[in-house]
Amino acid sequence: MNADSWLVALIFVCILTVAFAYTGYPILVFLLAKIFGRTAQPIDSLVGRLPFVSLLIAAHNEQSVIEQRLRNALGQDYPEDKFEIVIASDGSTDDTNAIVRRMATLGGPTIRLLDFPNNSGKASVLDKSMAQLRGEIVVLSDANTAMRSDAMRRLVSWFPDPAVGVVCGRLMMTDPATGNNVDSLYWKYETFLKKCESRLGALLGSNGAIYAIRKNLIPSIPRGTVLDDFYIPLEAKRQSGCRIVYDSHAVACEETAQNIGAEFQRRVRIGAGGFQSIGLLWPLLSPAHGWISLSFLCHKLLRWLCPFLLVIAFLANFFVLDSTIGRAVMAAQLTGYALALIGTRVPVAPKFLRFLRLPSIFVAMNAALFVGFFRWSMGKESGVWKCTGRSHVDDLHFATSAGSGQTREFADGGMA
Repeated sequence: MNADSWLVALIFVCILTVAFAYTGYPILVFLLAKIFGRTAQPIDSLVGRLPFVSLLIAAHNEQSVIEQRLRNALGQDYPEDKFEIVIASDGSTDDTNAIVRRMATLGGPTIRLLDFPNNSGKASVLDKSMAQLRGEIVVLSDANTAMRSDAMRRLVSWFPDPAVGVVCGRLMMTDPATGNNVDSLYWKYETFLKKCESRLGALLGSNGAIYAIRKNLIPSIPRGTVLDDFYIPLEAKRQSGCRIVYDSHAVACEETAQNIGAEFQRRVRIGAGGFQSIGLLWPLLSPAHGWISLSFLCHKLLRWLCPFLLVIAFLANFFVLDSTIGRAVMAAQLTGYALALIGTRVPVAPKFLRFLRLPSIFVAMNAALFVGFFRWSMGKESGVWKCTGRSHVDDLHFATSAGSGQTREFADGGMA
């Protein structure tokens, strides 16, 4: 083979690997779930002894939403003497702590404040809080999240099965500007993967807004961990072999980023956290861990490599433009990126036009991963958080519980 042939082969390997990561793997995991998977059902939590639950919410300068968040938590359909609400304040300098102390004087479930004076990051605060929790089951959530009233009961209903260690709920996101569901196709794609992986016992992580874990399985969390909701469940599985299950009926609601820039930065942070996670969780790539090694390799690791494969394919293509196949491949690549640019101008309504946004979503996700890699490699993603703009949690709750069309569903780690 001459140099041009090697370059053409390299281009096709890169493109086909990207295609497999996004289209081949979903087909593969669907078939594996059909053949080897099992459909599990939770046990009705009304039957038998209800465990004591700690609802843990890490917060930093959340005065605009913390009262509404606590009222939402107080509305959980769970016996008052069987759960506590713990706010771990990470160096808050506003009125967050004062509001929590005032709310703690109300009747009902216990509300406790863990006041950490220094802003050390969510992972660090979660790690320091775990030993102070009373519950045998810990439900983790965020300050700007609203959980449906039955969410905690649904999460807990899985734990009578001793093999279950982590239960991931479903997050629904409200667009603060329009309320339109601009990413619904991609979300359905990610939900499909979650369901297949859950049937195989290969679910990857959870969503920090709504998941539950047995307290005795919670691992020590390295300081500076960016994706704590990815690390905690998978490290628990690595150490114990427990099952991670997905319950689409345990629902929480949040607001999306308020603008494109904020959404891109959020995805960059997730990308940086993804590359960090390789160093923390690489042992899960061993086939000894079963199906999760396949899902970690194909659903995550290959996805994280896609931006580099796309760049290599594009740059290598310039060296083979003197051939017919080289020009054809370059035309196809340029067409794809042109469609991505056009997709940024496509209105979110009518619905059939949203298919045109898929190239834009694909390119934006990979661009964010590319930037995230350099942020991680240069040590610029510390895990210390800053509060972003918030809407009222109870407004989100009503949008969710009413089944409004003004919501969109989103998988927090889905872009990675």
